[in-house]
Amino acid sequence: MAEELQAILDMVAKPLGVQDLTAGGVVRICAILLVGFVAIRVLMRLVDRLLDRSKALADVRVYIRSTVHVFLWFLLALMVAGTLGIEVTSIIAMLSVIGLAVSLALQNTLSNLAGGLMILVTKPFVVGDYIDADGTGGTVAEIGLAYTKLTTVDAKRISIPNSQMSAARIVNYTNEAGRRVDVVFSVSYDAPTQTVKQAILEVADSLPQVRREPAPAVYLTKYGSSAVDYTVRAWTSTVDYWDVYYALMEGVRESFARHGVEMTYEHLNVHLMDRP
Repeated sequence: MAEELQAILDMVAKPLGVQDLTAGGVVRICAILLVGFVAIRVLMRLVDRLLDRSKALADVRVYIRSTVHVFLWFLLALMVAGTLGIEVTSIIAMLSVIGLAVSLALQNTLSNLAGGLMILVTKPFVVGDYIDADGTGGTVAEIGLAYTKLTTVDAKRISIPNSQMSAARIVNYTNEAGRRVDVVFSVSYDAPTQTVKQAILEVADSLPQVRREPAPAVYLTKYGSSAVDYTVRAWTSTVDYWDVYYALMEGVRESFARHGVEMTYEHLNVHLMDRP
């Protein structure tokens, strides 16, 4: 009976390249598998508790849990291979070569994954924020491990690789509750400064969305070649930014007309002189 069992074990072990597989070796392998399985379950429960206590997002937790799970099973497989007498160092070397080849082939994908983890951990923005990333603006619709998706104001969906997003200069317009509206108006040199300021402030003060603290203010900011620039600065809530911006643009034009202020443009004055 023992000889028949050993013959069966030799038949199973020979294709695997395992030498001298005995019944005792099978028992040790089964014990290692049993203990390893229990250890992996215990360690994964511990990892789950640590992740639940952390403030990491769901996508990050899933990614970390999957990585740890695969790594633990890989260690268990190496332990079993060592027990079977298989040369573990050759397996590790082969896997290293394969891993290097895969990493080179998936370089862009891996950089996107790294960028996604960086975004999820550092949180420069969250879903629902309106951001500008190197000239691309939109509302964040989804933050994935590979791509961040933005919805533009004209309902276009833009998918940006996270490797680019993590390296971009990001302006978050909705991270704060308030936002300042700056609008520049160009008027004629003939218009008195106080009249211009009064005409602009009348519009700013009439808008209910404009905050009274700090109060809106108007400044003369530039002497141009054909016009004088005035800048109005008014604080409002982030959600009312564009409503206030367009209301100022429309209202100031009508206010200038009431106060006799000319809105000028680039032009060239030519004076013809009679010869003496």
